[in-house]
Amino acid sequence: MRRGSRLSWTWSTTTAEGDEWGPTLSFRGLDNASYYRLAEGGRRYANDTGTGNTLNLTHPMVLRMVMDSLRYWVEFAHVDGFRFDLATVLGREAAGFDPQGGFFDAIRQDPTLSRVKLIAEPWDIGPGGYQLGAYPHPFLEWNDRFRDGVRRYWKGDAGMTRDLAARVLGSAEKFDHSGRAATSSVNYLTSHDGFTLEDLVSYTVKRNWLNGEDNRDGHSENHSDNLGVEGPTDDAAVLASRGLRKRNLLATLMLAQGVPMLLAGDEMGQSQGGNNNAYAQDNETAWLDWHGADAGLTAFVARLTALRRDLKVLRQRRFLHARPRPSDGLRDVIWRLPDGREPGSHDWHDPAFRCLCVEMRMAAEGNDPSPEAVLLVFNTGSALPLTLPDTAPGWELLLDTTRPELTSGAPPAIAPDQSVLLMRATTTRTKGETP
Repeated sequence: MRRGSRLSWTWSTTTAEGDEWGPTLSFRGLDNASYYRLAEGGRRYANDTGTGNTLNLTHPMVLRMVMDSLRYWVEFAHVDGFRFDLATVLGREAAGFDPQGGFFDAIRQDPTLSRVKLIAEPWDIGPGGYQLGAYPHPFLEWNDRFRDGVRRYWKGDAGMTRDLAARVLGSAEKFDHSGRAATSSVNYLTSHDGFTLEDLVSYTVKRNWLNGEDNRDGHSENHSDNLGVEGPTDDAAVLASRGLRKRNLLATLMLAQGVPMLLAGDEMGQSQGGNNNAYAQDNETAWLDWHGADAGLTAFVARLTALRRDLKVLRQRRFLHARPRPSDGLRDVIWRLPDGREPGSHDWHDPAFRCLCVEMRMAAEGNDPSPEAVLLVFNTGSALPLTLPDTAPGWELLLDTTRPELTSGAPPAIAPDQSVLLMRATTTRTKGETP
């Protein structure tokens, strides 16, 4: 790795020595009882990770070794952050997971490590292992609620619109506490575990037969949909539906508050043939096929990232609480129905509520006077007439997933079925000005 490179690094809380049947390579031979968490009177290893052993971070010398290791990667290898696999084990103290545990305190006080990117996979397989939202600042967390909720919304599952609203605002019900930023949620649709985006819209069931485990491995509840044909097809209608579904999923990812994470290959339509646990496939199944890349999809992803970069309102550090902004008196977030009205309690609980509109501005609490405002429309139902808010004199259409080549245009009178729209206010009203 060349000096000055800026790369992130996945850090594991286990070692190559494995469980009690594994070889003695290093720490086991030095001080087994100190370096590892043991069970059954020391006869076996605690297996909260599923890989056989777990480092004992409550021991001061083990914690020191881990901190020295992390600092080495930052100071000498120049990585700019870490993603901690099965990170709940990092905070396991005598009484269970503790967000104020020794490892977290050590990281937060360290002048080097406290300034790099810190991302937790907030679960392990031990008791009380699921800890989404429980990590201290400055940790970010992989958000599987976003993954599953957004997949189910676009799959057409009933009653998912209220959940989508929470995901679009950075899953505040999980992360808006203890001074944490709205960037605490790492939003993702797919990761190295599970289906690729292409397979998410091409298969209803996993196909892991080549892994040699009789298709028992890998997650079975994928919330996937083949859009009419299982696997590859030449059917133009099915391919068009799959293309639109991918664009809707990607647009939802890139327009939501939080930090978007994109699986390598999803931007070009990479398939693993329905294998959702391809760790054992060092072959064409898991290799990126650069020659078979979908240039249209890649261009669409590039457009999404450009929009997110250019529109500050899409990437805020403060949560939105629907409070009036001091600069113009307008609320920083306003939920809307397609007809322009604000939804009531009965709407939020209506299983047929399938078209969600949201008007967003810079957070009131930040006192940012920027007049920037956007209107997002997420429609997983049929086409509906669209009434634009009168909180701005005009709106410009910047994105329509049913027309991926469009870069700007007049606002539509109809929200197309199965679509995401992004509009920007051309100007905004000053405080006290009436429509």
